[in-house]
Amino acid sequence: MVFDYSADGVTRSIEESLERLGTGRIDIAFIHDPDDHWVAAIDGAYPALHRLREQGVVGAIGAGMNQSAMLARFARETEMDVFLVAGRYTLLDQDALPELLPLCLERGISVLIGGAMNSGVLANPRPGAHFDYAPASPEVLDRARRLGATCDRHDIPLRAAAMQFPLAHPAVAGLIAGVRRIDHLEEYPTLMRRPIPTALWDDLRADGLIDADAPTPA
Repeated sequence: MVFDYSADGVTRSIEESLERLGTGRIDIAFIHDPDDHWVAAIDGAYPALHRLREQGVVGAIGAGMNQSAMLARFARETEMDVFLVAGRYTLLDQDALPELLPLCLERGISVLIGGAMNSGVLANPRPGAHFDYAPASPEVLDRARRLGATCDRHDIPLRAAAMQFPLAHPAVAGLIAGVRRIDHLEEYPTLMRRPIPTALWDDLRADGLIDADAPTPA
């Protein structure tokens, strides 16, 4: 695998995508996982995408990452439209809440939430469950189980709470759902419509399981 965040690399990638898609325009183009490539991303990839947006080849531009710190830097130093925040604003991990999400509100950057189940540990917090693409630590697994236990007391599936929680933040525009089977895909609308009592969010906040400043669904 070659990571090429140069302007030429990005332009070539977009051109190849347009050809494969059989279209002349892409709605959103993300700089994907530039964690170890900040200089190339900011000096090469971003200006190239900015030009393509001005030309109308790309409708919106952004960055997608499994961290919030570099996304916050993008928010401060660029003119982006949207961020894909993967795993950093979930029922389990609200790392993006103090800095990134307020920046997005201030600068009009929409947020898409990915990894709402944190690689699976919130879907089923069992031994061997994954968090950030690796086996969850005992501490993470214990926290996920505590979240699940509180949901159980209110007769609410943990997955329903995990899906609905991040969408309550005003910076969040949508949720990206990962599925393995068609029944998972059919389950998402049901979980999204599941009424969740305010008492559940109050209990999670009282137990220190969600940040006191995190908005919760009405």
